[in-house]
Amino acid sequence: MSEAAYSSSSLHWFLAGARGIFSLPALILMTSFVGFAAFAFEAELTRGEAMFMTLMVWALPAKMILTGMLVSGAHLFAIILAVSLSSIRMMPMVASLVPDMRSDRTPTWWLLFLSHFVAITAWVFATRTISAVPREHRTTYFAGFGMTLTLVNTALVGICFGLVAAFPPVVAGILYFLTPVYFIASIWATSRQPLLKLAFVIGAVGGPLLALVAPGMDVLIAGIGGGTLAWLIDRQIRRSKAARVAPDEGMP
Repeated sequence: MSEAAYSSSSLHWFLAGARGIFSLPALILMTSFVGFAAFAFEAELTRGEAMFMTLMVWALPAKMILTGMLVSGAHLFAIILAVSLSSIRMMPMVASLVPDMRSDRTPTWWLLFLSHFVAITAWVFATRTISAVPREHRTTYFAGFGMTLTLVNTALVGICFGLVAAFPPVVAGILYFLTPVYFIASIWATSRQPLLKLAFVIGAVGGPLLALVAPGMDVLIAGIGGGTLAWLIDRQIRRSKAARVAPDEGMP
């Protein structure tokens, strides 16, 4: 393929990814960012601060944590630690997505740049659609979706900031709550292995219980502990199956 043809094809896949802004995950996330704009306004952030936070932090839960801790007057180190721990949950998403996106020609710096846009919405969208994209264009396709989604939501926060003051608090809360409801359903639907669904169930059951026992650390413990427990259970099941199969293979 000539360089001109390759560039034209890359533009095609970038625009194909950008059109994902009209997908259901993107539209639901946009309604949630309207809720974030309301929250930022009530927290007395400026329009510029809310837009900058959207562009640079990006992940919605991390921004909610950051805004809430700023309002509470928490220490800067505590804020950095809390936001960092919240963002660590994106690492498994990046680790699972990169092998499906990269090719032999993909530079590391490009993958590092694209990792900024990996959040639940982008991960769900890419997991569902990227297999239909030629491997050499998958990073371009993801860039089109991730960059468009980030820029559109940054502009949306700027436009809605102040306007949402007229919304009843319950409406802003519902808009924000749409995202976790959709994500829960999407993660369950896109889980390809029983291990993932088992970890999901353990985390969903253990999270509320840990919120009573260890508030503030419940999400971290439920995530790490639930995933580890699911892995141990899955490993034991595999060993049991292997032990049942082995004697049968030795029989004449």
